[in-house]
Amino acid sequence: MKSIKFTAAILVAVTLCLSAGCSEDSGSTEPQSATASATDIQVTEEETEAETATEADGNAEEWAYTLTARNADQLDISKLTPFELSSDDLHDGVWDSDITNTKNGTNRSPQLSWDAVDGASCYAVYMVDTGTTGVSSWMHWKSLTEETSLPAGWAPKEEYVGPYPPEGTHVYEILVFAMKQPPEKLKGAFDNSNEKLLEAFKVMDGEEGGNIIACGHIKGTYTHGE
Repeated sequence: MKSIKFTAAILVAVTLCLSAGCSEDSGSTEPQSATASATDIQVTEEETEAETATEADGNAEEWAYTLTARNADQLDISKLTPFELSSDDLHDGVWDSDITNTKNGTNRSPQLSWDAVDGASCYAVYMVDTGTTGVSSWMHWKSLTEETSLPAGWAPKEEYVGPYPPEGTHVYEILVFAMKQPPEKLKGAFDNSNEKLLEAFKVMDGEEGGNIIACGHIKGTYTHGE
């Protein structure tokens, strides 16, 4: 009986030693640290690639009209030289209610400014609702000017009508085209849907192309009831 107890005690001791040995191996940090570092690098690379893809997608979405340009009859805005366009009526991506044609606004055109473009004799100004459900490119502004700074309320009522979304949040984009020569007429249906607005822009570029030198672009949202 004593022999059995002694043997059992030895087995228990061996088991404890083996367990302790395994615990020491598990506590070794070098292999785990190397594996973790490799994993961290892989995750970081994947996150960087995802961020790059997201950034590229964002740049593509910045030109809403470009995404619909599919043939030579339409103007590919992404190929135009961009210039900086700004407005005192746009804050944190949201248009001030004062420019809207609502009970909260005065239906005045927003202030705009940009630097003169070399070689340009005039500029075409458009504001288009590109976030309307069920219609395409509702035009809110269509003006031709030689100025590069337009004060608030500059546009006459026959050329500007402020945002008036019937519901929800809409995106209102302003595009300013710098042109060598003024077009005979600005194309596009004012205060109406324009399914082929890019084709209208293409006409301004001239039969041979190249009349449009550059384009400035900004956009903002306005929500019904604000």
